[in-house]
Amino acid sequence: MKVKHEKPKLYIVLISIHGLIRNHDLELGRDADTGGQTLYVTELARALAAHPAVGRVDLLTRRISDQKVDIDYQKEIEYLSPHARLVRLDCGPKRYLRKEVLWPHLDAFIDKSLQHIRSAGRVPDIIHGHYADAGMVGAQLAGLLGIPFVYTGHSLGHDKLNQLLNNGVNAENIENRYNISQRIEAEEVAIGSAAMVVASTHQEINQQYARYDNYQTNRMAVIPPGVDLSRFHPPRRGCRYERIMTLLNPFLSIPKKPMIVAVSRADERKNISSLIRAYGESTELQELANLVIVAGNRDNIKDLDKGARDVLTEILMLIDEYDLYGKVAYPKHHQPDDIPDLFQLASQNKGVFINPALTEPFGLTLIEAAASGLPIVATNDGGPKEIINLCKNGDVIDPHDIKIISAALKHVLVDPKCWNRWSKNGIKNVSHHFSWKGHVDHYIREIQKRTLTQYRKRITNTVKSRLPMIDRLAFSAIDNSLIGDLQGLSELMSRLKRNVNHNVGFGIATGRSLDSVLRLLKQENIPIPDVIISSVGSEIYYYHIGKKMIEDKGWKKLISYRWQPTEIIHLMKNIDNVKIAPQKEQREHKISYRISNFDKNLLSSLKKYLRQHDIHAKVIITQERYLDILPTRASKGLAIRYIAIKWGLPLDRIFVAGDAGNDEEMLKGDTLAVVVANHSKELLRLKNKPRIYFAEKGFASGILEGLEYYDFLGDINPHDEIINIQSVVGL
Repeated sequence: MKVKHEKPKLYIVLISIHGLIRNHDLELGRDADTGGQTLYVTELARALAAHPAVGRVDLLTRRISDQKVDIDYQKEIEYLSPHARLVRLDCGPKRYLRKEVLWPHLDAFIDKSLQHIRSAGRVPDIIHGHYADAGMVGAQLAGLLGIPFVYTGHSLGHDKLNQLLNNGVNAENIENRYNISQRIEAEEVAIGSAAMVVASTHQEINQQYARYDNYQTNRMAVIPPGVDLSRFHPPRRGCRYERIMTLLNPFLSIPKKPMIVAVSRADERKNISSLIRAYGESTELQELANLVIVAGNRDNIKDLDKGARDVLTEILMLIDEYDLYGKVAYPKHHQPDDIPDLFQLASQNKGVFINPALTEPFGLTLIEAAASGLPIVATNDGGPKEIINLCKNGDVIDPHDIKIISAALKHVLVDPKCWNRWSKNGIKNVSHHFSWKGHVDHYIREIQKRTLTQYRKRITNTVKSRLPMIDRLAFSAIDNSLIGDLQGLSELMSRLKRNVNHNVGFGIATGRSLDSVLRLLKQENIPIPDVIISSVGSEIYYYHIGKKMIEDKGWKKLISYRWQPTEIIHLMKNIDNVKIAPQKEQREHKISYRISNFDKNLLSSLKKYLRQHDIHAKVIITQERYLDILPTRASKGLAIRYIAIKWGLPLDRIFVAGDAGNDEEMLKGDTLAVVVANHSKELLRLKNKPRIYFAEKGFASGILEGLEYYDFLGDINPHDEIINIQSVVGL
């Protein structure tokens, strides 16, 4: 009798790096980084883990040790449900950082994620990145592992940039504050790498994602988020909601009046000021209802970041200007469980929920309020239009027009039939359209249809070489790093040879082709290394025991993802000042060109041009003369990490040496890196970065100095105590 084997259940990795995430009492609204996204990813993780096709979900985020935040965020592992875990990984300084300053530390997050996945003992079936930072990280991880990548942007950089510019903020100030160009480029990478982009609404796809060069409608999927119907439901008979009344009563002269409720972060885009003006200028509205504003938690306004401080200061000034004391409640603190109670109390008292935001990609609070029986009035931007269209439970308004805001609120408050109809419609239609079970069912169908049949999940190893016998591996660039100092080279080779029969492997990472590398090694009398990463990371070769170089076909297959060389060559014919290089410089996964007249805008314009033609590739310019186009998954840094996964080497047992700007990617992260003294000026930006040592000597002597600094041929000392000191003093 044949035994029927059950199909393995899915292992899904979600990534959401910034903000404060934990299993209980989410600090929603504490700051701009701890908002709806943190709630979304925790509820998504639990809902996915409950699906019968899913066996395990890991939500990866950043571990934080900071006296200013709760000790909960130091825990490495926290269970969200029996099959869903929150996994916190070290990334940069230990203290809490806003997302805009996390960019330099994301390489370390990639490396820590690889270590976690290795410890899990199974390659995930899906990696799903949330927001631009996790989008960039997730795209690289999925590329290394050869698995599908799913992306959700939540809030997009182009949209934020336009809003800030329209509000009169200077472009230079935007860049300095928000690193907006880096964010938009990360979003381009994520969108271009994704097998599926999850959006909440069609408007989000058509008006927001459509601004990106990598936008392709066939990879977009509208899957609205769910709401926890066990928490958000209509008021139950007899409930008194004493805790929430304790928070509100000190502010209100007549607490039992209906409430106009607004819940959001203290962010200028949430447009709370226009709501207060609409209320303050209408004595009729003041007679009809109290106004309740929940704008995050605060101890002291002066301790908040500037954006929240400015918004809350304006709220207090407007309340004073319109003399709204006794009519407006603005509590300093609330717990997550207070929000469902607030919505139910407002519903019980025939109130209304309002979201007057200038821009709203979705609006999770809208469906939470609707599930509680509150009619809604909301901005005519983004998600609210589609929510109200589906739920038939409210009205949309122009958030810039305070008279329209006031009229819409008065309409629902004075018309009992309208209130009852919108309340019932919201309760019924949220349950039908916005449950987490429905979201996850749709999600699983989409990823199975779009992704799982297209990938192999294992990185196997079939090459006979020394690598299975080593426990550490040293890589070096070749020109101006390994070569350039004969005496230093001789001493370095001698030191490596004394260890070569034991546990140390040696590799080269270069832009040269394999033939060029082998000729140069022979010319300089350098033994053939165990590994050669050639052609700017597009090829990997191992030294076979039978004296041959064997190409890693797994890497070749992995980087072939969306590689379209014929189309690239055709499109590049239209580019002035660029001429294709001789045939001997062309490789299967590298197309090389010569630049006849360099223009500083060439790189950005080429990227945009290729993306707009649905070409996903890396464009590298060297010395303003040479231009290489590679698959999006190919680079020296990613090749090193692929080798680490394949051969089971932790990244802190891999040494990397380089001298030039195109070595930067492979020098960053959790490897042990040395920059030789004769380095190019581009590498100066790596000074004081963790695990990057700047040698006092140049060429091979500098490499040897780095090996001694890390004691790489001995017990290995990564000098992480230096990182901890930098973290404490705030470097």
